[in-house]
Amino acid sequence: MAGRAEKDYVGTISYRKGIMDLRQLRYFDAIATERNFTRAAEKLGISQPPLSRQIRALEEELGFELFDRDTRPVRLTEAGRMLQQQGSQILVALEQLKKTMQGLGDIPEKRFAIGVVGSIMHGAMPTIIRRFQAAAPDVEVELIELTTVDQIAALKSGRIDAGLGRLRIADPANRREVLLEEPLVAALPADSPIARRVGPVSLREIAAGTLLAYPSQPRPSYADQVLSLMRDQALTPTKIIEVREVQTALGLVAANVGCAIVPASMQHFNSKDIVYRPLVDEGAVSPVILSQRDADDSVLSLRFREIARSVFALPGA
Repeated sequence: MAGRAEKDYVGTISYRKGIMDLRQLRYFDAIATERNFTRAAEKLGISQPPLSRQIRALEEELGFELFDRDTRPVRLTEAGRMLQQQGSQILVALEQLKKTMQGLGDIPEKRFAIGVVGSIMHGAMPTIIRRFQAAAPDVEVELIELTTVDQIAALKSGRIDAGLGRLRIADPANRREVLLEEPLVAALPADSPIARRVGPVSLREIAAGTLLAYPSQPRPSYADQVLSLMRDQALTPTKIIEVREVQTALGLVAANVGCAIVPASMQHFNSKDIVYRPLVDEGAVSPVILSQRDADDSVLSLRFREIARSVFALPGA
């Protein structure tokens, strides 16, 4: 058998007859690790004769000798080294699968995760969540604040089931639907000259001072939408300060650091130090975009889509 193993061995283990079972693979791995049949039997909690019989049966099935039994400690043949390399990977994978399956008991049977940008979180999102939970009371709903760019990656990985963002990002794996073209408003320091004047303001007036843009990362972002609106009118802000979150931008507005352009729904962020004014500029809107996996036609995904559509169709959404 040893001579045939040297002649027939070509770098992979092939089956001559029968089926190698997991018990044989575990027995083999124990001997390959201990390099001693007696110690391997003790480790496995069995006597040595049945262990030896199982290994001999395995060698017969594979058509190769796996151990050089004339040495002390026993040594692996070339075929044995190949089986140890590939077999150990199988055993590790099986152990990991076992742990994963055992952990399923800790995971709710139904979960629906939604990625959402911060500016939408303060608008229609609470209504959407309440209606969705009422329609699917047995589902655990998870809300994760993510930029639109991060939502696309999270949909692909399965981390989220739906995303509500503001950027039109083309991706063949995902479908997108514009639910609303939300008007933009200017968030102004309450004691600024612009705020003391009644009525709408223009992007030109905002560009004449300091613009607080968000988010600074990742790009492209909502900040690029606002800057694009200004460039369309050949406007360049005198100064731009980029911050990570809309809440930070509004906090700086309240501190009289500058002005921000925000979606109208952000007017729920009340502060005596901030005044909101509509914009007179045509096209000063930001889309609310629902993104979902293109292949996901599950009942929960369809139900969420229907609810999101209906909520954003309401007056004042």
